[in-house]
Amino acid sequence: MSHRRTFSARFPDMRNVSLDSPPLTPIPNIATLPMSPRKPRTYWLHTTFLALFVLVAVSVYVLLVSPPALRPIAFLDAERVRPDDAARPSRWTPEAFRLAALRQRKPKATPSSSNIGRPQITLNQTQELAAVSSFIASLPQNVIPSSIDPSLPIDPQLVLDFDTRGPHAQEELQAVIHDVWARNPVMLYSKVHSPVSREIKQVLADLYLRPAPTIVDVDQRPDESVLVSLLFRLTSTAELPILLVGGHTVGSAKEVRYLAAKGELQRLITDAGGVVDGARKKKAKKL
Repeated sequence: MSHRRTFSARFPDMRNVSLDSPPLTPIPNIATLPMSPRKPRTYWLHTTFLALFVLVAVSVYVLLVSPPALRPIAFLDAERVRPDDAARPSRWTPEAFRLAALRQRKPKATPSSSNIGRPQITLNQTQELAAVSSFIASLPQNVIPSSIDPSLPIDPQLVLDFDTRGPHAQEELQAVIHDVWARNPVMLYSKVHSPVSREIKQVLADLYLRPAPTIVDVDQRPDESVLVSLLFRLTSTAELPILLVGGHTVGSAKEVRYLAAKGELQRLITDAGGVVDGARKKKAKKL
């Protein structure tokens, strides 16, 4: 017996369904669904104002009330300052350990009772230039006091971080002189708003030196008036910029250009411990 198909309410004949017919599945009424009320505009204005007020309050506290403290680089952290600078002299040398051992014997930069009557070491112009340069290059916040007379020899205790009356003061002074020019073989005292200074900076930049030259923009420092006169006395020059290579004054901008063109400037820098083209990025090898 064959089965005969019939039409029912559950399975209507879809061939006879028109577009005006009601849908088979009822559409829910969206208006009856529960919806969260929308926040008023004043709510968002108050929230934004509160967030801005908190941001301003935190910024004022960080910048004015509790500014971040700058500290000197610790002795044990010195190797982590420039891990990629292979030419930078290491502090893990016998001379550095000997100097550290000497400093552990007495409080730093505090004369002991046995050294009160001992005379303080005196600095010649070469030693004074090295001490001042080491003082300035070590930390950016180190400034020369405005109370000193730049025409007179500076007090060694102002720029040296050891007891200048101690029995080992001369040894420590020689270690400071060696260290400052080893770490800063090329040092430039310049001015930001000076075409001559910009020209010498470009000459040094074209040499790709390693370590990079230490540039001190004197006109951007608070001790400019004292430092300029002090540098003029120590280097026997009468204007900025002043280029030092290994602690020695190279000369005027014209002489610097001449020496660079002849290759003599590169030789002086190499003799001072710098590496010419040491900072140039090597091109990748083509495989």
